[in-house]
Amino acid sequence: MELKELKKAEFENYVQNSILGNYCQTEGYAKLMKLNGYNSLFLGLFDDYNHLIAASLLLINKLNCFYNYAYAPKGFILDYSNRETIDLFTKKIKIYLKKKRIVFIKINPEIAIAEIDKKTKQKKYNWNIEIKNYLSDLGYIKLKDNLNFEAKFPKYNGILHLKKFDLKTLDKNTRNKINKAKNKGLNFEKASFNELPILYEFIKRKKEKSLTYYQEYFKVFDRTAIDLFLVSLDTAEFLNNAKKLYDEELKKNSELVANLNKMKNEKKLNLKMNSDQKLLNYKNYLLEAQNKIKKSEKIYIGGALVLKYKNRINIIISGYDQNYKRFNPNYLLHYEIFNYYKKNYAFADMNGITGDFKKENPYYGLNKFKLGFKPKIYEFIGEYDLPIFPFLYKWNLKNGKLAKRLNRKNLKKTVLN
Repeated sequence: MELKELKKAEFENYVQNSILGNYCQTEGYAKLMKLNGYNSLFLGLFDDYNHLIAASLLLINKLNCFYNYAYAPKGFILDYSNRETIDLFTKKIKIYLKKKRIVFIKINPEIAIAEIDKKTKQKKYNWNIEIKNYLSDLGYIKLKDNLNFEAKFPKYNGILHLKKFDLKTLDKNTRNKINKAKNKGLNFEKASFNELPILYEFIKRKKEKSLTYYQEYFKVFDRTAIDLFLVSLDTAEFLNNAKKLYDEELKKNSELVANLNKMKNEKKLNLKMNSDQKLLNYKNYLLEAQNKIKKSEKIYIGGALVLKYKNRINIIISGYDQNYKRFNPNYLLHYEIFNYYKKNYAFADMNGITGDFKKENPYYGLNKFKLGFKPKIYEFIGEYDLPIFPFLYKWNLKNGKLAKRLNRKNLKKTVLN
């Protein structure tokens, strides 16, 4: 058995043919993460017959002036049901990386350990739960489970089976919002790289990523693997809606004024003030629609970036203009995306949900939105650290330097050529 660095083509071929192969374990993702200051290393384990039986992209970053740490995004690519393979790969990689002064490796394998019932939210565990014991026996340290989005990748996710996707199967509330969006003049379109700044306006507050970061997706992955979609509002339809809303609110406002003249109280006054604010908003919508029509401009109100890898599409990020929330652009956007791909792809990764399904959860609305499309809900195995220098790992963990380093916001920025 021998562990050695792989040629990029050799690594890509192995990942492509593995059931666990994903876009995070690719040369393209390695280039993308260079924006965050990570160097890359491609390692593979060969058996006695020179067959590649395990491999991983490792992203390397500095822990301090003398030592580094490594991260295997979405875990090693190997057969986790084969305990001997995990054992060998772990031992070999620890020896290899110790020479490179790497204190620990972080992994978060894309292994589903449970499916969650949509109605009861009860978990049904599968045999993959045993892998947790394997990893623990080999010295991997299980990190704290997260319910929300505290980790590098969500621990809970919705995976949609595209071949079965149909409007009729969706949650009633979701169907209604999609139909309303269609009736309000929303249009779905595939856009080009040059229109990425339009999407960025909807997503720039969601994550601390620059426009350059998202532009790099198109550069480091094959452009045929990346799609940009936008949702626009028909200006004529928007003008009609704005007029209708304004006229209806103006009528309510007049009635509130009449009621106030008869008898004043705090409740009626508050209703009048709320109505005044709505009138102002609707007036602004009217002016905006009229100006857009004069200039023959589109009103873009939402969009998404989608990456295709193997038989799965991955919604990297999506967003919409909150000013047009009532038009339900996010519902139409996702519905059209799933329809667009269902002929040629098997699954859609919805980019995470939370494991807290209570109404008090601040992410309850996000969960409700995604679950309305009726995906399969999975719990994944979570994050693990494998210490290579145990003393240094514990010392950095204890004094808080490890958490500070991994969670720092200002990682070195490198623009790819």
